[in-house]
Amino acid sequence: MPTEIHTTAIVDSAASIDEDVFIGPFCIIGKGAEIRRGVRLLSNVIVEGRTEIGEECTIYPFSSIGFQPQDLKYKGEETGVRIGKRNIIREYTTIHRASVGGDGLTTVGDDNFLMAYVHVAHDCKIGNHVIMANSAALAGHVTVEDCAYIGGLVGVHQFTRIGAYSMVGAFSAIGQDIPPYTMASGVRAKLFGLNSVGLKRHGFSDSTVAELKKAYKILFRDKGTLKEAIKKVQEELPYTDEIRHLIEFIEKNKRGICR
Repeated sequence: MPTEIHTTAIVDSAASIDEDVFIGPFCIIGKGAEIRRGVRLLSNVIVEGRTEIGEECTIYPFSSIGFQPQDLKYKGEETGVRIGKRNIIREYTTIHRASVGGDGLTTVGDDNFLMAYVHVAHDCKIGNHVIMANSAALAGHVTVEDCAYIGGLVGVHQFTRIGAYSMVGAFSAIGQDIPPYTMASGVRAKLFGLNSVGLKRHGFSDSTVAELKKAYKILFRDKGTLKEAIKKVQEELPYTDEIRHLIEFIEKNKRGICR
């Protein structure tokens, strides 16, 4: 299908627009933007700077993507935003370009659902199949792994990581890494067990969930140091892909692990 651009939209001549794109009323597409096939910008969407929006994304009104980061260190360096395929980005979402000190890109993977008023700050890395509920906000350099769920009005501190298949409850403040496969919540978030329901919904077998429960108990509920707990898990449990990922995630932490 041919691209449709509303007469009130403003599209820079240096922007790259594929076929079968819809750019609705009062959208503004700046120089350097790349809009891929099947994208729908419903109305009043602003895309600035070196921003790539992947195929079949739908972006709702008053979202702003690619503006300068809210970082005083940023002095106009050439950085950008890369958004993957089939994302749904709801009203008033903001996704900022990268600042200095990273790889130059803020990235969002495929098949994510960012609800209204979500904020993704500079240099964030969001994986695939992530859900962020209304008004959830990521500070700079946050990593969110695949299939994580972040509840409404959650604030995530800069450089923090949210592990794969984890669930963060609404109104939480996240200042330390949330391990994969777990649930966390609270004003200063604490762990509340394994995300068993979420894991089963994603097709994890009963045996895998059972082994992860054993690993969770050893790592986060038994006495002793975290180093001792990791060694015990490695010695006593099958070293499945899931347990390996959990251990490696913990070992790479820099801000501490939520417990």
